[in-house]
Order: sequence, then structure tokens, then C-alpha cells
Amino acid sequence: MSEDAGTGKRPAGTGKRPAGTGKRPAGTGSERYAELAGTGPYGVRPGHALITLVEPHPGHEYAYNRWYEDDHYYAGATAMPWMFAGRRWVATKDLRELRYPEESAVAQPVGTGCYLSTYWVTEGRYDDHMKWTVAINKRLNRDGRVYQDRTHVFTAFQDHEATVYRDGAAGPRDFHALDHPYAGLVLQVIDAEEPGRRAELLEWLCSRHLPKRLKGSPAAMVTVFRPTPLPGDRMTYVKQVEGVDTRLTLLWFLQEDPRTCWDEHFTGLDTEVAEAGPGRVELVAPFVPTVPGTDRYVDRLR
Repeated sequence: MSEDAGTGKRPAGTGKRPAGTGKRPAGTGSERYAELAGTGPYGVRPGHALITLVEPHPGHEYAYNRWYEDDHYYAGATAMPWMFAGRRWVATKDLRELRYPEESAVAQPVGTGCYLSTYWVTEGRYDDHMKWTVAINKRLNRDGRVYQDRTHVFTAFQDHEATVYRDGAAGPRDFHALDHPYAGLVLQVIDAEEPGRRAELLEWLCSRHLPKRLKGSPAAMVTVFRPTPLPGDRMTYVKQVEGVDTRLTLLWFLQEDPRTCWDEHFTGLDTEVAEAGPGRVELVAPFVPTVPGTDRYVDRLR
């Protein structure tokens, strides 16, 4: 008998788990993980994002929220390779009443879309992530783990174009934004007047408009993205992305509840862009963060 018998130690040199406790199921492809991790980009920059605005069907608000909180946020998003951060946001009825313009190319009517989810994808890993997300969502749908009583209002993977900071090098960076406890978020969607002018619109936003708007405001940063087309083998309930040649999506990260600063800092953005920039605002929409694992705010959606 070994001298280690009865001590709780494994006999020296075996390095083996008890039979049946540490084996992976056959056919999982687990041996490929080391190979995949050993090559390709693996920085921390949010080179890409998934931004998805969803409306649960009336009467399904609680069930939708529980499904997303308890299952889909993880199984359908953050458990996937290269999606390294995520956060959910909610717009209660009073917050949706602040949205504009009334005639929106994004949401019809403009108050449609109670929940916004935002995720960062590692720069240079978009194609790898998309292969996984299409496959896993087909599997989730086949296994009955996709909640059908909802409408995708504005869902798109997006490429990062720029981040403009209020305080320069001080404060959290964009890769921290979905983990930092920001008190609110404003989603702004702008279309260039024509496809060839999106670069001009971006330059105007980053060099003139956003620095002026951020100065002295409760917004610590604005991230700017451009949408990319969804793959042809996407799930049928998600419509193809519009405005891929003209559109820019802005996320304003706020250190205050948007209701406390809306009139002073976020009214008139559509007029300013129309008068001074080569574009038109299609949506300005405020949100507050959800509280993970809870149904907070669900009773204030309608």
C-alpha cells in the first residue's frame, strides 16, 4: 500500500484523475482549442460590436427579460469566443418618450424597442466570431432556447471607427466601457446624405461636433461604429442591416441618469447635424443599465 494512503494525496508521479471524472465527451473537437488560441489577434481593443435594440411583444415583457437574463446573454453572446464584454440597457416608458426624431428610419414608431444590448468583439476576430455565432444560434433555435415573442428593431454587427473622450487620457478607455458602472447610455444613429459622404460625416463628428458636445457634459466618451451586413445564413427573424453604406452608430456613455441632463445636453442634436454636418439624425434614444439577474424596470415599460 502507498505511504500516501489515507492522507488525501495522489500517489506521486501518477498525475491522473480518478477514472470517469475528468474525461471530455468524444467528438467535441476540444483538441483544437489550443491550436486556435495560439494564432491570430488577441488584443483588448473593441474592433467590432454587436448592438441590438429589441421590443418584447406586449404581455411577454417579464418572460423575455428572464430568458435574456438567465440564458441568452450568456449562451447566445458572452460565452462565445472573442466577445469579451457586454451590457444590457433598458428604456422605460418615460425614457422612450424623450426619443426623437418622430419620423425615424430606425424605429417605427420611434418609441419601439425597450431593451438595448451592447457587446464588444476583439479587433480582427469578427469573421471568427461570426462563424461561431451563426452556428450556435442555429443550435439554440433548434433546441427551443430562442424566445420568439420579440421583434428586432435595430440589430447589427458593427466595425469600430473612432472613440472620442471628454477628458483625454484620463478615465476609463472604450474597452472598459461595458464594465464601468456608467449611469446611462444614449444611442444615436446618423445617416450621411449619400454613401460617398460618410467619411466626411465621420471627420466632422470626431474633429468638431463631438469634442464641443462632450466638453462639460456628463458623457465621458462616445464610441462611433459603422454597421456591417449580416451573413446570408443568419436567423430568418433578424432582418438584413440597412444603411451599411451611409450609417454611423454612436454610443454616448453617461455618468448621470439621462433624465437629469437630457434638456441641457441632448436636445437639438438632429438640428445641429442637419445644419452643420453632412447628415441627418435618425434616432436619439436614452437608456439606463439593467440590473443583472433581476426584473427591475420591467413594470415600467408600458
